[in-house]
Amino acid sequence: MANKRLVILAAVGGAVAAFGVMTACAALQREYKSGIVWPEPAVVTPGKTDSEPPSDATVLFDGKDLSKWANGDKWEIKDGYAVVQKSDIVTKDSFGDYQLHVEFATPEKVSGSGQGRGNSGVFLANRYEVQVLDSFDNKTYFDGQCGSLYKQTPPMVNASKKPGEWQSYDILFTAPRFDEAAKEVKVLTPGYVTVIHNGVAVQNHFALHGNTNYDRPAAYEKHPLKQPIRLQNHSNPVKYRNIWIREIKALEGKKPQ
Repeated sequence: MANKRLVILAAVGGAVAAFGVMTACAALQREYKSGIVWPEPAVVTPGKTDSEPPSDATVLFDGKDLSKWANGDKWEIKDGYAVVQKSDIVTKDSFGDYQLHVEFATPEKVSGSGQGRGNSGVFLANRYEVQVLDSFDNKTYFDGQCGSLYKQTPPMVNASKKPGEWQSYDILFTAPRFDEAAKEVKVLTPGYVTVIHNGVAVQNHFALHGNTNYDRPAAYEKHPLKQPIRLQNHSNPVKYRNIWIREIKALEGKKPQ
């Protein structure tokens, strides 16, 4: 019994000694400072839920009207949502790098199959499509299912809900940069897309290959940094609601002279 007590006391004593050594070392350490002077981050009040717009967001559709969209009068609005009809709609304003929130629901009554079932799309910069499709137990080509960057990459996983249920996209988009002086299209940095589908990451900072074309390989065309957002009419009555956007810009620090 005495031997056990000695072992315990030795262990305790060793721990105390080790803690004392670590404390002494910490006291001798110097804080690393990068020398970069950062501006103070702006204060943004989050929404009460993840789907509600934060204080610095621009609401593009609040369930009442589509006045911020060209051809918005072509879609039916009722019960707080808009139903795809007749034509694509395009935002009247243009945006560069941003966080975009979109909620959608494919038709509850299943009609068609593959690409003919609940088809629409969210076009970033009016040309890079995040596919909207009823992909719940609906087989089609993988780089054309819900959450894909159309014809470029499938979603990492299929996070689709049942037909008729409301779903969400939270999209981070970094617009491509082009050499403005070059006569031909010269991409300085590609566009990047991250997609969270119903709270699940399905695209992780994917580097776009160019426009998401149906009938030819992806290729970039030079365009201004800021471009509108387009929602697609694909002859399916997909519903949309609660659309908002935040333009984003990384903080830029400066080293002292």
